[in-house]
Amino acid sequence: MTAPTEGIWAAAWRRLRRDKVGMAALTVVLLFLVMVLLASAGLIASDWQRERGVSYAPPSFMGPANGSATAGLPVPTGPNVDLSDIDPLAPQYKAWAELAATFEHTETVKANTLPFGADLQGRDVLAKAVQGAKVSVLVGVLAAVVATAIGTVLGALAGFFGGKVGDVLEWVYNVFTSIPGILLIFAFAALAGRGTQSVVLILGFAGWTGIYRLVRAEFLKHTVREYVRAAEAIGASTTSRMFRHILPNISHVLLVQLSVHVVGFIKAEVILSYLGLGVAVDEVSWGTMLSEAQSELIQGYWWQLAAATVFMAVFVTAFSLFTDALRDALDPKLRGLE
Repeated sequence: MTAPTEGIWAAAWRRLRRDKVGMAALTVVLLFLVMVLLASAGLIASDWQRERGVSYAPPSFMGPANGSATAGLPVPTGPNVDLSDIDPLAPQYKAWAELAATFEHTETVKANTLPFGADLQGRDVLAKAVQGAKVSVLVGVLAAVVATAIGTVLGALAGFFGGKVGDVLEWVYNVFTSIPGILLIFAFAALAGRGTQSVVLILGFAGWTGIYRLVRAEFLKHTVREYVRAAEAIGASTTSRMFRHILPNISHVLLVQLSVHVVGFIKAEVILSYLGLGVAVDEVSWGTMLSEAQSELIQGYWWQLAAATVFMAVFVTAFSLFTDALRDALDPKLRGLE
């Protein structure tokens, strides 16, 4: 009895497991995604706006700033001054003090150090970096998915059908590419306004052209291949030939483009947030953190810049390495199909 043929994805997973760098990168990416999901559910970093430390509290490994525990105005001493002659409300002070004593009140004790330090308002930089990861990663991944979906569908239609359909789509492609990408993003941002959803749609609608060009070229090449003609001969539908036969064989191209666009869209979000066109004012992202860190760095407070940069660099590098490993695992040449 003949052993069952190994499937495409099973073979890809087998190759990927042998790639130590790819598996390590996948672990880092999964940890970030779990962190993003926990932050989205409000289980971690939900109190990032709370003032947990003193203003610009340094990281814990640096210790408290000089004089941070004893700083303050000197407390006056001596007998109380009778203000009844100059202040008509002075007789009411005692009654007000007794009334105020009946209310419970607590004074928040602010820490002199925090694990990653604090910003101007005393907010924990680590909590901001985690919350910023939720926004920046979601924006980068979702915008890349939107751009990849648009570019893949339009490129598949143009490459598979050609003719008038291809001409119309080529005209649309030329219109979008005739405008500089950054100006197109700014134009969409001015119309859509600020907010996470707006940024995702803006970047997705402005960034599909490169994927469209590559997918169209791949479909033009694969449409005339023998395996596609054989599928047509046995009665496979147009949709089946496009998305069940051709698309899996160009998946490595899409994954590379997805990775590149995730990285590019995170950078674009940083630029938009820096210019005040990105996320809403009550949200935090790596872009808003870098914008705040610009003025802090001049004063010697470097920890917010370091936190945002480290988080962004680790995720972007791991995501790129994982996508490269997955591309190699899915490459048709490695599977002996070409």
